[in-house]
Amino acid sequence: MNEVARGLGSTSWRYKLFTGVKYLTFALLSINVFLFLNEELASASYTLSESFDLGVVVQLFSATLDTAAWVILLLLFELETAIIPDEKLVGMRKFAIHSIRLLCGAAIVFAFTGYVGEWQVFLQATSAPQIPCDLVGQGWSVLEDFDAFMPLDAQNCAALGADTLQITQLDRVLAAPQAFASAHDLALIDVINAGAWILVVVVLEIEVRLQLRGGVPHRFVWIMTSAKVVLYALLVLAAVYWGIDGDFLDFWDAALWLFAFVFIEMNVFEWQVELDAVDQQRT
Repeated sequence: MNEVARGLGSTSWRYKLFTGVKYLTFALLSINVFLFLNEELASASYTLSESFDLGVVVQLFSATLDTAAWVILLLLFELETAIIPDEKLVGMRKFAIHSIRLLCGAAIVFAFTGYVGEWQVFLQATSAPQIPCDLVGQGWSVLEDFDAFMPLDAQNCAALGADTLQITQLDRVLAAPQAFASAHDLALIDVINAGAWILVVVVLEIEVRLQLRGGVPHRFVWIMTSAKVVLYALLVLAAVYWGIDGDFLDFWDAALWLFAFVFIEMNVFEWQVELDAVDQQRT
């Protein structure tokens, strides 16, 4: 099925460059799983309390779970749209791919609930119970940025004013109003971004299944195209927001994912072109 290879010529330098860049992007996205894990482990050390359940763990490690599931899902899309020929995508092979995709989809939705839970953390705050410097040495932490915490000490407590907030849903965490507002906005962007990606994969899933059944009916092409334009626009805006007021890792990851899905969209487009050509030959 490798339509892009056919279009570029499987031995041409353009195809080799295309393939090299594509798989380099996939490798970088795989590395991001470990970068998110390292970042969230550091954050969890300040936010885990004595009583927590699976939902809390998902909330704390939502980016790691989300990215890992998406990497696997991306590779599955690559297998279906560019590597495995249509005639071989049957039987147990097809069942295995669709089963793994279903598990990844469940993990992505689960991670989405984690993003929502994290956003809800930043919906409530109260005034600090005492002057911040009076709390030094009592196990308190300071929210410096979204998912970035530091132990409260004599240096950073001096930077906190009388309007310091206590984040009520975290264990002994203080925040300046500006840091709290920024964390709220970034958490909301996480929710929007994760939701948009879920909708993108739903549209792609529909496309792939229709392709396997002979192609996407032309009356649905413009609907799917319009939906993806809106969704990708939201994803681009989220990446821009992270680039301006967020974490570099979030911006880098978002940019890589958008770049990676360019390849998937090219595969799907070329696949549809080939099926249309086959239909025309039959008629």
